[in-house]
Order: sequence, then C-alpha cells, then structure tokens
Amino acid sequence: MIKVREVEAKSILNKSKIFDYCVNPYTGCQVGCAYCYAKLFIPRYSGHDEPWGTFVDVKTNAPDLLRKQLRRAKRGTVWLSSVCDPYQPLEAKYLLTRHCLEALAESGFPVQVQSKSVLLLRDIEILARIRDLETGFTIATDDERTARLFEPFASTPMERARALGALRSRGIRTFAFIGPLLPLNPGKLAALLKGAVDRVLIDRMNYMETFRPFLVRHGFSDVLSEDYFRRTAAELASLFRSQGIEAEILF
Repeated sequence: MIKVREVEAKSILNKSKIFDYCVNPYTGCQVGCAYCYAKLFIPRYSGHDEPWGTFVDVKTNAPDLLRKQLRRAKRGTVWLSSVCDPYQPLEAKYLLTRHCLEALAESGFPVQVQSKSVLLLRDIEILARIRDLETGFTIATDDERTARLFEPFASTPMERARALGALRSRGIRTFAFIGPLLPLNPGKLAALLKGAVDRVLIDRMNYMETFRPFLVRHGFSDVLSEDYFRRTAAELASLFRSQGIEAEILF
C-alpha cells in the first residue's frame, strides 16, 4: 500500500552536487529499490516514518513553479531527477514529469533524464525537442530475477535496454548507469546494451555497506568485495569499449 499525499513545493529547481540543478517532481519513490541512497536521508527531512517505497508526496505545482524558476535561473544542466524515479507508476496519473519536460524544452537548458521505467517512452516526442539532452536508464544486472529482488517495481532489464535502443534510434543521446554492480554476467549485459547506448557509467556506489544485511540474507555478500567490483567493472569496460561504446568506471 502506497501512502500518497498531494503537496505544493516551495522550490523545484534546486542546486545539485552532480549537475548544476536537479528537479524532483515527487518526494519518495514507488520503485522501492533495496539499494537506493535516497532512503538514507529522505525520510528524515520529509517527515515520513513509513518504510522506503511506501510513501510518495506529489508536488502538484512542480511544472508551474519550474517555469517561474527557470526564467530567473542562470543556464545550467538540469538533472531529472536525483532522489526519485521521475517515471515511477504515479507519473502515469499525475504527468508532472511530462509537464516539467515541456517547460525544460521551452527553456533551452541542457537536460539529463535518468529512470528505471519504460513509461519514459511516452514522452519521446518531448525529449526529441530538447536540443541538449542525454537520457539514460539504470541497469545494474542482466538477470531478471535479481533485478526483481532489488528493484521490485522497475521495468525489466530487457525492457530498459529496448527503450534505450528506441531513444537512440530517434537521435537522442543515451547512457546506461550500471550501479551498484549487482550479480551479473558481463558478456550478457554487454550484449543486451549493444547498439543501444552511447556510453556507460559503471559505479560501485559508496554506500554498499548500508544494505549489507539485505545482500547477506539473499546470498549476495560477494558483491561487497573489492575484488568483485574491480574484476567485474574492468571486464564490463573492456567489453563495451570493444563495441565502440564509451565506458567510465566511477569508483
């Protein structure tokens, strides 16, 4: 059961440590990933004490507020979004991400979109209008059962890979974010993404210890080791580069 609350945000275009700005149309996320870094701090500042993945605040004024803030803001890259999936299931009803993208398309600001949901394809016509755009999906494993365990309400890895291919066929620059490195077959993942992405980012994520009990409980403690990360990341990077795909190991 998801607790949904409609709220009005005071600010929607906020400074980011990764890009110039971030936009989060929702607080909380239905996708409920076991490894999500946002669950470490979002409940504290949002006032929620429900388990991560069971609450979402819907910022109903996000598109109008974004338009106002964009008019006053210095041009910079906008990340959609940093602490929630912009295409979580509620987006199908509320269309906040869609309307925020329309505002961004009008603004001329560079945009980065990252998701785990193929609902993103609904907005491909708007995305294609944004001149300076990169769109990506997090794909942390090629294995469907592993993905379902860690990312219970995300689109499958296969669906995400096909969506990347559809975006790239429209001339939209695409990326895959492979992080955290879950149990995976490097050869299968490289084959899955062949021709679908311009670049990949391989990330250990620096908080793996925070969900050690979850990994141990499900028999995946090996992925916490330095050896697993270095060996798997190096193999993935080599495979992607052999396909002519830019690959960067972040940690």
